Amino acid sequence: MPSDCIYIPYQDTHSFSKLVLDYQNQIPDLQPFYQYSPSKEGIAKAIEERSKYPTDRVALVDTLHQQYKDLTPIEAVTKNIASLADEHTYTICTAHQPNLLTGYLYFIYKILHAVKLAEELNKSHPNKHFVPVYYMGSEDNDLEELGVFRYEGERYTWDGNGQTGAVGRMNTESLKPLLDNLFRVLGPPSKTTDELKELLQNAYLKQPTIGKATQYIVHELFGRYGLVVIDPDVAIFKKNISSIIEDDLLQHTAKELVEQQVKNITDKGYKSQAYPRDINLFYMKDDIRERIEKEEDKWIVVNTNISFSEKELLEELDKHPKRLSPNVILRGLLQETMLPNVAFIGGGAEVAYWLQLKEVFSHYKVFYPVILQRQSAMWIKPKYKALRQKLGLSIEDLFKPTLILEEEEVQKNTVHNWQTAEEQKEANELLNKLKQKAIAIDTTLGASAEAALAKISKQLTVLEKKMLRAEKRKLATTIGRIHQLKEGLFPKGGLQERIDNFIDYYPTYGDEFLDQLKEGILPYNEQFLIIEDED
Repeated sequence: MPSDCIYIPYQDTHSFSKLVLDYQNQIPDLQPFYQYSPSKEGIAKAIEERSKYPTDRVALVDTLHQQYKDLTPIEAVTKNIASLADEHTYTICTAHQPNLLTGYLYFIYKILHAVKLAEELNKSHPNKHFVPVYYMGSEDNDLEELGVFRYEGERYTWDGNGQTGAVGRMNTESLKPLLDNLFRVLGPPSKTTDELKELLQNAYLKQPTIGKATQYIVHELFGRYGLVVIDPDVAIFKKNISSIIEDDLLQHTAKELVEQQVKNITDKGYKSQAYPRDINLFYMKDDIRERIEKEEDKWIVVNTNISFSEKELLEELDKHPKRLSPNVILRGLLQETMLPNVAFIGGGAEVAYWLQLKEVFSHYKVFYPVILQRQSAMWIKPKYKALRQKLGLSIEDLFKPTLILEEEEVQKNTVHNWQTAEEQKEANELLNKLKQKAIAIDTTLGASAEAALAKISKQLTVLEKKMLRAEKRKLATTIGRIHQLKEGLFPKGGLQERIDNFIDYYPTYGDEFLDQLKEGILPYNEQFLIIEDED
């Protein structure tokens, strides 16, 4: 599968926020919001500083051994888990919820970016070791988001068969009909397709929960790279941040700190990504994961009849720390306490909210890692490469709006000039003379003359659009190809990575799909990646 890797500046894709672009370009306005620059130098400094922040490595390794005991061992993973007991081993972490069938392509890109950066750091820092880690957001309860994936443009949805609470804890028993529907159309028929079906069956029909199914899929796909999967839904990890949890429940410190950062960042013209609450924790027990709120002298669990006095709440934290689940404001503190982490890789929204959290980390004396935006990419299959070349479009042209491409195509191929700017200018000059003549006769005619001018100008614009449509009809085949190309590469008008699932590509390419993406990823993510398949 020989393929070309092409890179273009992120701003040329017109698909990313001002904050994301400015962060990549290290604009000075954003420097107060992070600790280390997203660069080789920043990571080197973070590695140097990380040793000052202790990690409970015994609990980490013991937990990983427990979570991996039912999976087929892969040597690279086994070695990496063992290495985490050593104080010279660090992690490169990415995080995501356990979306059904991994959800979107960017799930894959995040993980491969962590793998690639760990590989690069192992080369450049031979006296240390770096382990790529996927931190599973198993406690998320947004099934409407996590229970959806798309294949070949069709949307597949799982409602959990009435289950509620943390999605990672949900059982997989009701997924068979959905998989049966998918398998009827999954293809093309091949050994790789059969292997993919077996992978999905083993995950979702043989694993007891969504969390375990996700771990199984990620282990099977990425274990050969040494990727370690960790599920934070563990009592000891929550116990290790119990002082932070208690402070949030009683003092609400994080809210004040983040609100100030939100003000600071919005004052510089950027949008806020996450907003804190007084209490940034959920209560999670059995099939419940609901927000905790304080009402007078009671702490209540929203949408339930559960409530606590202060004494009861602190007893619950002490005896059952696993039942306290952090939201987006506190989740990073849990992650960075669990792991000896030096860099976190996230999407644009994650970068945005992490930039709001620096002062929270500083207050609680938790290590604040290098924040790297994950690699974004577009995969161009052979039929779309051929179509692009047939239309004579460059890679950069692909990111132009469809209407602009149509107009440029008309300009290239028409023998008639359908644009009326020059004629409108001449007409306006003539009409303005008529307007002045009318005013000279009677000043009250000025308004009538202005209205007539506006009407004529509008009609000329309408005529121009009609001429353009007429030219487009002559080029109907070419215009149709433009639409086919844009719809194929930008599903629903957006980037592939935000819509497509890896199963759109894996049946054709197998593991080479992952290998090629990893090869093309830039560890420090300087540019947008386009991979054109030549087969």
